[in-house]
Amino acid sequence: MEDHTDYYIDVDKVIANKNPRLKKFLPKFIISYLKRIVHQDEINGVLRRHGHKQGLEFVNSALKDLGITYRVYGVENLKLEGRYLFASNHPLGGLDGLIMMSEMGRHYDNIKFVVNDLLMNVKQLEPLFIPVNKFGRQSTDYAAKIEAAYASDAQVLYFPAGLCSRKVKGEIVDLEWHKNFIQKAVKHQRDVVPVFFSGRNSEFFYNLSNFRSKLGIKANLEFIYLVDEMFRQKSKKIDIIIGEPIPFQTFDKSRTLNEWALFVRNKSYELAEELDF
Repeated sequence: MEDHTDYYIDVDKVIANKNPRLKKFLPKFIISYLKRIVHQDEINGVLRRHGHKQGLEFVNSALKDLGITYRVYGVENLKLEGRYLFASNHPLGGLDGLIMMSEMGRHYDNIKFVVNDLLMNVKQLEPLFIPVNKFGRQSTDYAAKIEAAYASDAQVLYFPAGLCSRKVKGEIVDLEWHKNFIQKAVKHQRDVVPVFFSGRNSEFFYNLSNFRSKLGIKANLEFIYLVDEMFRQKSKKIDIIIGEPIPFQTFDKSRTLNEWALFVRNKSYELAEELDF
């Protein structure tokens, strides 16, 4: 089998590229722990088997390799004509993104997903991704790519909360949906399609998040466990519900952008209520 070492995930290199100073001070045992918790060996196994593939071909092969299956409701709401912004809740932190790309890629020839720029290290997915810096100011290059994607004929996929769902008062829900997707929808005349994913992460993940918040630590420490959470989803039931498009003209001056973002968020969660999830 051909060796695709250029495709492999290397935690050492990722840290060094993102924060060279941090890399110098991290002890080796921390690096080893990070490699284990992000399943570096398992991911590289998938890359060895499918690293020569790109875009949706890689997504579909990876899901099959990982033994992930899902059910879809509301396919009849997908319109093949037009440019849309698919706005979804984000319960799983990674796997839901792969599933969303896989499903939308079955219906549309051109899709783009707005993602954390750290995911650009997965080279096979670069053709599908629009990078966003979640931990600092956007570069001019990133801003231009985001604007170009919204102006293009591609269907745009988006998790408006940015972070995956947390446990709030005993309920697994998204945090606030940021208003920028409403701005982009109006500016580029894209109808917004609400989407809902079922599923949840482990109690460990939610407890760590809440404990970190109680201590006043702003750094998203639980982020490093999202790959581990993805590997926990094997054989679990995952459903995706697609709602009816909301015309961009809906988002007028009668409400603020934040209020319209909440409106779409509520539409997403109402999809689950309609199917009694």
